[in-house]
Amino acid sequence: MLELGQDEIAKYPFLADAGQYLKDKGFTLEQFGADPDLKQLLDKAFNRIQIAADGKIYKSDIAGDRVANDATLPREVFSFLLAIVLLKLSGMHTLIKRFALAEARRAEKYLEKDLANISDESKKQLAIRIIDDLFSIQVKKIDDYFVISISDYLKHSINFHEREWKLINRHVENGQVFLTPHETVRLIRKELGTYINSKIINAKTPTMISGFEDSVNKLILLSKKFITFTVTTGEYPPCIKHAIDILEKGENLPHSGRFMLATFLLSKGQSVQQIAPLFKNAPDYNSRVTLYQLNHLAGTTGSGTKYSCPSCEKLKTQSLCFITSECNNIINPLQFGKKRK
Repeated sequence: MLELGQDEIAKYPFLADAGQYLKDKGFTLEQFGADPDLKQLLDKAFNRIQIAADGKIYKSDIAGDRVANDATLPREVFSFLLAIVLLKLSGMHTLIKRFALAEARRAEKYLEKDLANISDESKKQLAIRIIDDLFSIQVKKIDDYFVISISDYLKHSINFHEREWKLINRHVENGQVFLTPHETVRLIRKELGTYINSKIINAKTPTMISGFEDSVNKLILLSKKFITFTVTTGEYPPCIKHAIDILEKGENLPHSGRFMLATFLLSKGQSVQQIAPLFKNAPDYNSRVTLYQLNHLAGTTGSGTKYSCPSCEKLKTQSLCFITSECNNIINPLQFGKKRK
C-alpha cells in the first residue's frame, strides 16, 4: 500500500482507504444525512457526480499542489467517499462509469504535474510508483523524458488508433520508448478509469441512509437523460452494430469508432439531431462537443467538407472490423446488404 501524505490523499482519494479515513475522523455516514453542517458535504458529493455526468472535471479546493488549509483535506476525501455512497445507493451504472472517467481525468492532471515537477523529486517518484503499483509499468527518467519498455508500451497503447501512437512514429532506443509526462499519463487513462470504476463497483452497497434519499432520487432522475432509444440495426454491418452496442452499454468507443459511426449514419441520410443521442451514454459525453463534431463531419460548419465513411481496409487497421459472411467481400460498410457485381 502506498503511503500518502495529505496532499496526495486529496489529489488521489481512490488510492486511500477513504472508509477508514472516515472512521479515523470520528464520523459515521448517518451523521452526514442528519447534521445540517455535514449535509453541505453531501451536496458537494452530489455536485461532484453532476459535474462528471456533464463530461466535465471536478475542480478541487487545492491551491497548486497542496491543500489550501486544514479543512480542505476532509472536504476532498469526504465528497469523494459520499459520492461513491450515493452512486451505490442509486445503482445507476451509467453515472458510475462517467464519474470514474472524470475522476481518472482529474487524477491524470495531477499525475502529469507531479511527473514534470522539477523542484520536488518526491512528488515525481510518487507518481512513478503509482503508475508502477497500479499498472505494473516501470517508468524511468532519462533527461527530459520518461521511458518504458516496448512491451509495456504496446500493451497499453493498443487502445489508441491515432497515427502518433504507432510504435514506428515513436522515439525508441535500446528497447525503450521515450515519452513526455503528458504521453506517459495519457497512456494509462483507460486503465485508470477502469481501476476507479472497479473500486466503486466492488464497494459494499449500504442500506438507504436517512437524509440521503433526496440526493439519490435526483441521481436516478439525472441518469435518465443518458438513456437512449435502442436503434434497430438489422440492416447495419457488424462494425456499426458493434459500435452502437458499445455506446448503449455506456462503454468508451474510441475516436476512430465514433468517426466511423457518425460518417456511416450521415451517409445513410440521418441528421445530426438524429445521431447525437446515440453518444449520450459515452462516459465522456459532452453535448456541445458532440454537436460541434457531428456538424463538422456533416460539412455544415468549418470548411464545408463532408467526411466519408472509412473503408473496410482502414477499419481493419483500427481494430474496428468485425467481419462476418454477411459482409460478402464489401470494401466499405456503406455497401453492406448490396449485391456486388
